[in-house]
Formats: sequence, structure tokens, C-alpha cells
Amino acid sequence: MLDNFYNWFLVQSPIIQAFSGGLFTWILTALGAGLVFIFKSSSRKFLDCSLGFAGGVMIAASFWSLLSPAIAYVEMQNEMGLSSLPNWFPPAIGFFLGALFLYGLDKVIPHLHLFAKREEAEGVPTKWRKTVLLVLAIALHNIPEGLAVGIAFGALASPELLVLGEASVFTIGSAIALAIGIGIQNFPEGFAVSMPLKRQGVSNWKSWKWGQLSAIVEPIFAVIGAATVMYALPILPYALAFAAGAMIFIVVEEVVPESQSGGHTDLATMGLIAGFIVMMILDVALG
Repeated sequence: MLDNFYNWFLVQSPIIQAFSGGLFTWILTALGAGLVFIFKSSSRKFLDCSLGFAGGVMIAASFWSLLSPAIAYVEMQNEMGLSSLPNWFPPAIGFFLGALFLYGLDKVIPHLHLFAKREEAEGVPTKWRKTVLLVLAIALHNIPEGLAVGIAFGALASPELLVLGEASVFTIGSAIALAIGIGIQNFPEGFAVSMPLKRQGVSNWKSWKWGQLSAIVEPIFAVIGAATVMYALPILPYALAFAAGAMIFIVVEEVVPESQSGGHTDLATMGLIAGFIVMMILDVALG
């Protein structure tokens, strides 16, 4: 059955593949959030380690799945005479714009970090409930993850694939590896959202609903990312680096500080190292 699905998946358009990849990451979030039906509580150690793991996956994905292919793509275009830009220029510009984009969203969208008090909410002032603000905080950093998955699949539409074949810097394996890596780190992340809600007195069902809802943006932005690079291929290296910059901004601004705020700094750091290794292995093995 898995072979049949994989064969079906391979012949789909990059947009369908991107949507499927984004759907996979959302499903893993929903499964992780579903742990509230099994566990009555969770330790802060586990949550800090999970957040660290998520940060490690995002850092590794930013380089191996996004920045490195962006640089290699510009090098390839220069060798083929299709570009004369310095190899570092498109990735540097895209990386900066991605970080700037998330900085803008961070200042505008009302949200609350996982372990913060209601009065510490960031973004535009609002009277929204703490539950909504918590979900928006996670949804905010799921946006670059969805974009990353979508852009990775959208890159498969690059016309250079027809010229270079297996030598291309973009492969279906690397795109799948990215989706798997994001999905793996989304599993504990879903639990990290739903369990604090449960501890606040929210019912199991509502805790799960809000926990999984935080990742619904991923298939949406996966499609947006894939469609953007498919219909505007010249921006591909910029788009890859854009997703990387957005993810690194989230890691530095939110994920790492949250993972280190509970006093389990060494555990959170080792979680980050583990996440980095897992994503690196996935990308190298499958890509």
C-alpha cells in the first residue's frame, strides 16, 4: 500500500506534493496534540527538550535543505551562463528578507509564548483569550515551516532538472526528507501546545483542537511556497533562503529562549543537538 502511494506521489505536480507534505506535518502535529487524551500531565523537562529538538531540526533544515541548495543553484546557473550574480548574493538577500518578514509578523500578530503570562503578550494589543494567543504563537513559527516544505517541492519544477537530471541540486528525496523532519519535530510540538492548555483547565477535546489548529497553516503555506517558485522560477534561490531566514528568526527569537526558560538548559541544548543530527541524517540519507 505504501509503495502504491509513493508511486502515485511521484507523478503528482509539485503543488500536490507540497500540499501532501504540508498535510503530513499537520497530521503529525494533530497526533502529538492527541497525547492529551492519554497523559494527565507532562514534565517541563520533556517540553523543554521537545522545544530544543524542534529548534535543532529547524536549524539543520535551514542549511541542508534550503541555504545549501540555494547557493548550489546559483553556482549551477553561473556555470550554465544563466546568471552572473555572486554565488552568495541571492541567498544572502533572501535570508535577510525572510528574517525581516517574520520580524514584521512578530510585531503585528498578537501572540503569547508558551510559558509567558497573559500580560506578556506580543504584537498588536488585543483582548483575545490566552488560548488563542498561545495557538497564534505556534502558528507564527509554523508559517516558515510550511513555506520551506512548499518551496522544496516547488523547486522540482526547475527547468534545470531536465538538463542535469540526477545531478540537479533538487531531488524528490531531499524535499521528502524536509517534510519528514518538520513532521517529526511537530509531533512533540503539538503536545507542547495542547498540554499547557489542559493544565489551564481546558477540556481534552478543546486542548487537542487548539493544539492541532496551530499547524493548519503548514499545508496552506506549503501550497503558497510551491506555487510561488513554480510560477516565478527566477526567485527560487531567494525563496529557498527566505524560508531559511524566517525559520532561523523563529528559532532564535522564540524556540531557543522558550526551551531555556524552564531551568533545564542542558537538557534543552542536548535536545537541540539531537534534532540537528536527525534532520542532517534525513537530508543526507534521502537527498
